[in-house]
Amino acid sequence: MRILYIDIDSLRPDHLGCYGYHRNTSKHIDEIAQEGVRFNRCYTPDAPCLPSRTAFYSGRFGIQTGVVGHGGTAAQPRVQGKSRDFRDWFDQFGLARQLQLAGMHTAMISPFGQRHAAHWFYAGFNEIHNTGGGGMESAEQVWPVVDKWLNANSVNDNWYLHVNLWDPHTPYRAPAEAGNPFAASPLPEWLDNDTVLSKHQKAVGPHTALDLMMYDGTEHPEWPRQPGAITDKFQLRRQIDGYDTGIFWADHYVGRIVSALKSAGVWDDTAVIVSADHGENQGELGIYGEHATADDATCHVPLIVRWPGGAQGVVDDGLHYNLDLAPTLMALLNRKAPAIWDGESFADSITGATTHNGRDSLVISQCAHVCQRSVIWHHKDALQLYMRTYHDGFHLFPKEMLFNLTDDPHEQLDLAEEHPDAILQGAAVLQDWHDKQMQRLVDITGSVVDPLWTVIAEGGPFHAIHETGRSPLPAYLKRLRETGREDGAALLEQKYRQWLK
Repeated sequence: MRILYIDIDSLRPDHLGCYGYHRNTSKHIDEIAQEGVRFNRCYTPDAPCLPSRTAFYSGRFGIQTGVVGHGGTAAQPRVQGKSRDFRDWFDQFGLARQLQLAGMHTAMISPFGQRHAAHWFYAGFNEIHNTGGGGMESAEQVWPVVDKWLNANSVNDNWYLHVNLWDPHTPYRAPAEAGNPFAASPLPEWLDNDTVLSKHQKAVGPHTALDLMMYDGTEHPEWPRQPGAITDKFQLRRQIDGYDTGIFWADHYVGRIVSALKSAGVWDDTAVIVSADHGENQGELGIYGEHATADDATCHVPLIVRWPGGAQGVVDDGLHYNLDLAPTLMALLNRKAPAIWDGESFADSITGATTHNGRDSLVISQCAHVCQRSVIWHHKDALQLYMRTYHDGFHLFPKEMLFNLTDDPHEQLDLAEEHPDAILQGAAVLQDWHDKQMQRLVDITGSVVDPLWTVIAEGGPFHAIHETGRSPLPAYLKRLRETGREDGAALLEQKYRQWLK
């Protein structure tokens, strides 16, 4: 068995043709989807980058591993303590180690472990190829490493290769030779609206329309595809075209990988998985070009699985986590999944035995830009998103929000006040999940610490620290007033007044 996992950073599914996008961003990924199973509702349980990839390879929720943020204690796995054996749990029970035990040679082409100082990301890999750019690579820089590896290894049996492409991640870095394939293509209809743009230009918080560089609108000439601020429709087009061209450029190299496997004569016998660590806000909740919230835009990821002898052209609409892929692979390889994993196999969807019904609900979390936990579940014939905010990351989010994702996939209309019944149900699902996770945490690790509260105790999410002396807030309040957003500045100043003395 050969397994290729293509991990495209910041790739949201609804910007791919096979998920219904109107732009031709993903010819080669679409072709893979036609030969396999497309999962319509797959989510990372923990966003963004570091928590997501930690969950994926450990098979465990962030509340269990302790990795939920991008800095401070919650960017490190919780100390295993006296239960630690000669090897720790990441090596003993991680997905890559389990693939090794299944007889597979595991290889990684990614700079991610160094980018986030996440040594555990590499646990269980026989080979690690760091492409050296710390996540600033473009696909044409990654390709020579991939090409060399495939030339040396593709005809061998029993390998697993993880390839990491970065082009949809800000700053948009596709080279000039990629051109702009979408110069004549209309913008997404929901964004091509003066009322929506005007509303977004009044928003406050990192990566809102006037602050694409997180806390300012400075444009960097070395990244000509990346605007600094969305001041008009032209800059909005630059933002969306830059993102979509990043997808197009990554997809072009997916095509080169496919061609290499076909040339080696192993395409038919190679499993191919296409996914991402997280999606990307592109206007949702007023945020652009960032994976900043615990919502559909950030946590919804593509998942396409082409398995030799498996189902073809099939769509699975069940609710799944990306960490469910770990026990799924074990089932497909006739191996037992470790009991410590939190995932549930959906192998029957891939083999074509049946369409998997998925989970009743999902809880998704974000603690790097905000502190939020959210629930996705079906309620009254609609897919609902209940969001609970513990730290707003300077966006002035209310404590609870509710969105009907069936009718409002871009989260424009908060229904919390209109549907208290759904709010209560979402809160109950979240509370039940939390109770079960804390009990599991105690049973496995002996810890009683929820890392979300560790993040808040250490001054807030890494990208929105509120603590006096470390916070970007004082300078940001000044910028808000200079850019005509005095009302937002006053509300933030009132909310965080104890830290501004």
